[in-house]
Amino acid sequence: MTDKPRLLSVADAEALSIQDVWRLHRDHISPRQVNIFSSFGYGHDLFTEAEGVWLTTSEGRKILDFTGGFGVLNHGHNHPRILKVRREYQDKRRVEVHKIVFSPMMVALAHNVAALLPGDLNKCFFPNSGAEAVEGALKVAYKSRPARRDHVLYAEDSFHGKLIGSGTITGCQSKVWDFPRMANTASFRRNDLDSVERQVAALRKTDGSSNIYAIAIEPFHATTMTTCTGEFLIGLRRICDREGIALIFDEVYSGWGKTGHLFYFMAHDVVPDILCMSKSFGGGKASISGLVVRDPVFAAAYGTDASALLQSSTYNGFGEECATALEAVNIMIEEDLPGRARHIHEVLNAGLTALAAKYPGTIREIRGYGGFNGVVLDSPFDLIEKALAHVPNLLGDKRFFINKIAAAAVADEMYRTHGILTTMIDNGDLVVYAALPSLVVNDSELRQFLDALDKVLDKGLTRVSAEFVGSKLMMMLKGLT
Repeated sequence: MTDKPRLLSVADAEALSIQDVWRLHRDHISPRQVNIFSSFGYGHDLFTEAEGVWLTTSEGRKILDFTGGFGVLNHGHNHPRILKVRREYQDKRRVEVHKIVFSPMMVALAHNVAALLPGDLNKCFFPNSGAEAVEGALKVAYKSRPARRDHVLYAEDSFHGKLIGSGTITGCQSKVWDFPRMANTASFRRNDLDSVERQVAALRKTDGSSNIYAIAIEPFHATTMTTCTGEFLIGLRRICDREGIALIFDEVYSGWGKTGHLFYFMAHDVVPDILCMSKSFGGGKASISGLVVRDPVFAAAYGTDASALLQSSTYNGFGEECATALEAVNIMIEEDLPGRARHIHEVLNAGLTALAAKYPGTIREIRGYGGFNGVVLDSPFDLIEKALAHVPNLLGDKRFFINKIAAAAVADEMYRTHGILTTMIDNGDLVVYAALPSLVVNDSELRQFLDALDKVLDKGLTRVSAEFVGSKLMMMLKGLT
């Protein structure tokens, strides 16, 4: 009889050192991830507490979090109302799983979501992740068409997720997406209706009818911080109505106030057939997403007894997750998180504009909308290229990699020297050093970020990048190769 393995408890996990965490991560999750994340200052710290926009390390250092959990933390960390709702749900021993029994929490959440959305976007399904919501949207779109259609259109710079279906229509990963692909997809250029019309014209059946069942688009493109124009979104709606195509809006990242609108598409006179949402929908505590479908589209897809159960999952509408989302949505409205996003943009855009004027050879471009703000840096390409001259070209486009190094160097300096956690985002071609704070951030904290960035840029991007390359490059290369 073999000895039982020693299993770690929650208390054991809380007592792990950063070296223990690295070792276990290497053994049981991913060695390469350890190499990558430990290249940065934040990779050497463990965080024990979080509140609002602040993190506390195990050594008691306070860190200003300007990542916003990549869209998850519009409410900040551990919003007191959300904590209270979850505690009460647990204390009352409410029902969690309800595959075949009715859920008051799920129907109340569906009611609130539908009440906030325009038109007849009324039918809701609540899976776990944004990619799941996109997959569900593709299913609804396909099933709702009266005759079989084969194709999906998507924007060539899109990001819709990393599952097989959502990954297939994620255009910005086209260079690295080395997985099987869903058949019959084609791309178009964002904000270019002519490119959409060309694909529509090319993808017709022999009888002249369209062979496209869905067009998917992010109305706000978080990866590059750019918007679809109202004219483009309205044009897509017109094309879809004319051709009988289901229009999918993916606001997984941009939804729930981050753009200064509850959803960005609501700034324009257009309604999709299917809306995908997630991220801050769960208030920073619940793993929940949603897809919301117009009544006639839902009826065509799942309006019969035979089809009514085709859209399901084990954790759909999990009780505590729905209760959390209920409170999160109410907080967004009562605390006017979209209004806060607009104010954040006013402050950060003005500050970043001033920095661009002060450092014209360092900041090439300012980007932003609502709670999404950032800069495109003028990387010290020649200097770092010399450092990389004898490095095997395992990184693909060296110029793009150098742009990432420059943004990473700024993020590392901001963390190590100024105690501010920031990040960069990219779509495979463009790198944006990003300021993505939770929407509960105050003006003093916004100024703290701007003052710290000023000090980093004053030090010189060449110097900051050279120091980062000198101390971290080989470790990063180990993680990326």
